[in-house]
Amino acid sequence: MKTLKTNKETYYIIDFDSTFTQVEALDILGEIALQNAEDKDDRLQQIKDITDRGMDGTQTLRESLEQRLVLLKAHKSHLPKLVEELKKQVSTSFKRNTDFFNRHREQIYILSNGFKDFIVPIVTDYNIKADHVFANTFEFDDNDNIVGYDKNNVLSSNQGKVEQLKQLDLKGNVYVIGDGYTDYEIKEAGLADKFYVFTENISRDNVLKKADHVTPSLDEFLYLNNMNTALSYPKNRINVLLLEGVHPKAIELMKEEGYNVSVYPAGLDEDELCEKIKNVSILGIRSKTQVTKKVLDHANRLIAIGAFCIGTNQIDLEACLHKGVAVFNAPFSNTRSVVELAIANIIMLMRQIFDRSISMHNGHWDKSAQGSFEIRGKTLGIVGYGNIGAQLSVLAESLGLKVLYYDIDEKLALGNATKCATMKDLLNQADVVTMHVDGRKENQYLIGEQEFGQMKDSVIFINLSRGHIVDIEALKNNVKNGKVAGVAVDVFPDEPKSNDEEFISALRGLPNTILSPHVGGSTIEAQENIAEFVPKKIMDYINTGSTSISANFPNLQLPKLENAHRLIHIHENMPGILARINQVLADHNINIVGQYLKTNETIGYVITDIDKSYDGNINKALRNINHTIRSRVLY
Repeated sequence: MKTLKTNKETYYIIDFDSTFTQVEALDILGEIALQNAEDKDDRLQQIKDITDRGMDGTQTLRESLEQRLVLLKAHKSHLPKLVEELKKQVSTSFKRNTDFFNRHREQIYILSNGFKDFIVPIVTDYNIKADHVFANTFEFDDNDNIVGYDKNNVLSSNQGKVEQLKQLDLKGNVYVIGDGYTDYEIKEAGLADKFYVFTENISRDNVLKKADHVTPSLDEFLYLNNMNTALSYPKNRINVLLLEGVHPKAIELMKEEGYNVSVYPAGLDEDELCEKIKNVSILGIRSKTQVTKKVLDHANRLIAIGAFCIGTNQIDLEACLHKGVAVFNAPFSNTRSVVELAIANIIMLMRQIFDRSISMHNGHWDKSAQGSFEIRGKTLGIVGYGNIGAQLSVLAESLGLKVLYYDIDEKLALGNATKCATMKDLLNQADVVTMHVDGRKENQYLIGEQEFGQMKDSVIFINLSRGHIVDIEALKNNVKNGKVAGVAVDVFPDEPKSNDEEFISALRGLPNTILSPHVGGSTIEAQENIAEFVPKKIMDYINTGSTSISANFPNLQLPKLENAHRLIHIHENMPGILARINQVLADHNINIVGQYLKTNETIGYVITDIDKSYDGNINKALRNINHTIRSRVLY
């Protein structure tokens, strides 16, 4: 981006507390000064309340300063500790946009009702001139206790910022960036052309209403004013929609990244999602929401989808490829949770504990060993030897089960597990059959009447993988005729979209049948793992272009971008595209620092790192290459 040039000089008036830093400095000074005070918590709360009243304009500035200093009982020796702490608390978007402070140091002023004693050491680290800092100063007694402030300083009085700016008499455009009512007063007095309320750290409703622009980050301010930014695009403009009660950790991580996050507790049907997704850049779902081609046709800005689960069969991956949407899931994060549930189900069904528990709740005591067996020495048949099937194999063998497995791909046996040449061979031998296959369409009705006929009499059958792989009517019939002695099912062809809907299934009411509401991976540990894993993969993709373990994109693990721009080009997998990309770069006299290419059957994914200096029209030129799906610039 190029800096916008105007006939007038532009001056930037920046607040300090809760704008330049994430915190109110006197609140932190209170933490330091009152560290050993018995009434510390009470005093700190009082200080915070007074600060808030001063910032929202419901208390005069002088009252606020005087009351807080009395409560603080601070000493000069506390100030170095305060400065050290505040340096750690500089606002995130300020830290990454040091170029702004370097380029415009002559036009940047810090105007604060805080104190120079701690402000100057902080802001001068960012190349802001010390004589451009206007703030209050402490007064000390003979023992260096802070006893007051310079009452002759205009910034210690109401409308102090207004009076200070009048004295500065800046000739040009004046833009104010701040979070408090005193910052708005500058615009109200006619001394500022625009007031940008800064909400990265705190949002005050009565100030929001007064602002010309809401600025969730310095990136947004720079973007609005067509100035150089550290980021290609302000993260607050990236809209995230998280459905189906995604774990709070994921929400927290994405908000910390600066995204604009919306949350909905249930799934959405196709038409509802078509409406909701129009301006969404990142969609997060679990297993109930179906992302179809129709949905994707309504997704104008969608960059990535996060599946907060193992599978992705609820997402049209091919349509996502054609749309240039990367999909990320968590193929390993809940493996242990599903395995533990499988083991628990095997034991409960072999002992008929579930039915006996229900009977006792109804007042019946039936102490008997009939139909109750140990699992030791029994044969477990695992259909699908992926991450879950393989880990189940190890745990089951340690409990004394003999393990057979069948998989259409060649998989290395763990422990003493034995691979079966056909699924029929496995079904003929297993006392317990457990399903752990993926959700591909070819697996629909993988287990039906014919397969149940191939199983041993009184078999235990478990499905924790996908609902559509089992013919439910055939399963019901084989439970009723005694062929299947026990059933555990966690996944169903049709599942309620929310906890408010009734669960309807032909399996309800069957004997020795454990039905669970798709909770195989729903443990606190698994959900926390998923909630950290998926957002980090999405953020890595947006920040660096890395597609490591994407469910649909060619996988590229990219180095960190340093002192360069990164061009990302997604295109249909056609011959000659890379040559055309490089021709465009050559036509614009752009030097390539590094380049990476990977393809699959549908798309090509090209990453090109170039020198910092480049023609601003390059992205438009890359988009105009035939068969381009999406192109973006990172810096």
